[in-house]
Amino acid sequence: MSISNSPTLSADTLPTLPAWSPSSDIIDHARVTQFMQWLEKERGLSFANYDALWQWSVNEIDAFWLALWQWAGIPSVQKPQVALAEASMPGATWFPGVQMNYVEQVFRHSAAGRPAIVFRNEAGEAGEMSWAELERQVAGLAASLRGMGVVRGDRVAAYLSNTPHAIVAFLAAASIGAIWSACAPDMGDLAVLDRFRQIEPKVMIAVDGYRYGGKEFDRLPVLCTLLEQLPSVEHVVVVPTLRGQDDCHGLSNAVMWAESISDNALPLEVEHVPFEHPLWIVYSSGTTGLPKPIVHSQGGIVLEHVKLTTLHLDLHPGDRFFWQASTGWIMWNLQVGGLLAGATVCLFDGNPGYPDMNALWRFIGDAGVSFFGAGAAYFQACEKSAIKPRGVSDLPQLRAIGSTGSPLSPEGYRWILDRVGPIWINALSGGTDFAGCFVAGVPTLPVYLGEMQCRCLGARVEAFDDAGNAVVDEVGELVCTAPMPSMPLCFWNDKDNARYRDSYFDMYPDVWRHGDWVRITPRGGAIIYGRSDATINRHGIRMGTSELYRAVEDLPEVLDSMVVDLEYLGRESYMPLFVVLRPGAELTLALTASIRQRIKVALSARHVPNEVFQVSAIPRTLSGKKMELPIKKLLLGEPLAQVANPDTMANPESLSWFAQFAADRTAVAR
Repeated sequence: MSISNSPTLSADTLPTLPAWSPSSDIIDHARVTQFMQWLEKERGLSFANYDALWQWSVNEIDAFWLALWQWAGIPSVQKPQVALAEASMPGATWFPGVQMNYVEQVFRHSAAGRPAIVFRNEAGEAGEMSWAELERQVAGLAASLRGMGVVRGDRVAAYLSNTPHAIVAFLAAASIGAIWSACAPDMGDLAVLDRFRQIEPKVMIAVDGYRYGGKEFDRLPVLCTLLEQLPSVEHVVVVPTLRGQDDCHGLSNAVMWAESISDNALPLEVEHVPFEHPLWIVYSSGTTGLPKPIVHSQGGIVLEHVKLTTLHLDLHPGDRFFWQASTGWIMWNLQVGGLLAGATVCLFDGNPGYPDMNALWRFIGDAGVSFFGAGAAYFQACEKSAIKPRGVSDLPQLRAIGSTGSPLSPEGYRWILDRVGPIWINALSGGTDFAGCFVAGVPTLPVYLGEMQCRCLGARVEAFDDAGNAVVDEVGELVCTAPMPSMPLCFWNDKDNARYRDSYFDMYPDVWRHGDWVRITPRGGAIIYGRSDATINRHGIRMGTSELYRAVEDLPEVLDSMVVDLEYLGRESYMPLFVVLRPGAELTLALTASIRQRIKVALSARHVPNEVFQVSAIPRTLSGKKMELPIKKLLLGEPLAQVANPDTMANPESLSWFAQFAADRTAVAR
């Protein structure tokens, strides 16, 4: 693989002046400043600046994570003596002998004077949930799950919207050592089954429908299909959204949500589990095969999310934290992590653009949100809609904006500063893979347009060239050369960790290759230049191409297909779909509509392509693999000779159509 000659990944001139700089008051009150002061007092360690702190955190890995544990006051049965007992990667061993639980770290922040959750839906229905009520509902549902036979290690699957029910359900499962796994209800049955079949859940917690963009979507038929195809599910908890509270819809072994949380005779019982006990299974996808079921540990997620929410997001107890996400996106998991820092979590369920693009900004003002995050595509949509958030609401408490999912362009930074106000912009880049961030921000550093502020503490991140050498101020593969506690325990049912190793350690031995192009700037920041693999990343939601192919090629007219996501540098995503049809078939308007509808139903509306084209053949290697990444590079401007070797192809003649298509796109762009 070569990226050094790619014209689309040139190292642009860096801005010399910051677009935002922190005041002395912001620096003094930042939690990362408090952490540095604690290190000096308790450990005798003094750091001149953030970069020195980062260097220590990645050079003295054991000392850093032990210090973070003590500074954050994370509860455990035993006081940890060693953080990193085995430093191999993969296969690192963290905090041996430590017993703990995610839920204890949440409820140690319980307070009567502020809510745990603030929520609103697109219809304007709103409310708050106190810490006491959250704990009551978690205790009730945990008791119900135990009554259903759920024990440590069983899987609890969720098909839930972004409402307090999902947080309650997750915490209840975690409290008894069960393993959580969620899909958003806008995902179709094929996508959900591809995930849940692999993990064989014992219990499913699901909505009967959801509302989006002013419309109601009945998911009972999908739920019935899921249950028919998931024989491992013994019990169902139904969250009524479109139907009555007492209607189980004829589902066997089903109970309604209100009944499932009603048992509050006993206080919350938290089961202590080993640090590396599984917490949840989340899903990422490559370009072939089923979605990868990624298993993360209780302790690893607690540590990583405490670090992110406190030191990098600068959340304090009492802050109101809102990251717009669906339950199927890893940012939902991080949003729940705000509870680990004592923040109030703010939830919005529905279409962020309904009834207009001001919907979220009204909620932010009304809820008193202090930290608001969303996918970069949302801010780009706001810019295109020419809205003025400060004209919608005073936003009196808002002090930080977060962005992730795709690179935020310099124009996106400028829009936020001009239209929202002179505010700290904290752009993040990480992944579902390790449920954390490699590069992000801290409030003590200046912000430069288009640039993430720093590499995260405890993350030894580098840009590697093709020879595996670390480079600065050049575009390279984003790698992590030392273990982090939130890196996956394993993939579910992955014998000998074969698929795990192939996913992240195939290019550089013992080094995590993340699949992004990155440039580490001389001042310690980072610029992400998009994916270096062929994963679809539409509006912050990642999905493997194989899932889309299975949906499209299920249509009788379609013989073969290939999709390419050309999202790049924060610009609007353009995703064409190429299809090979049966002899005599034509890509009529009706067939195009059928293809779009099939993708929407089986996967989600986010993954519907911009355009569909009929081709004679899909380029394939001699082993039969679709050449997605070479075609992506071709369409991004690389010469054909540099992206594909005809001698390694089964059908080299297929390249001519794509070469002409790329040339035509380039000509139009000019």
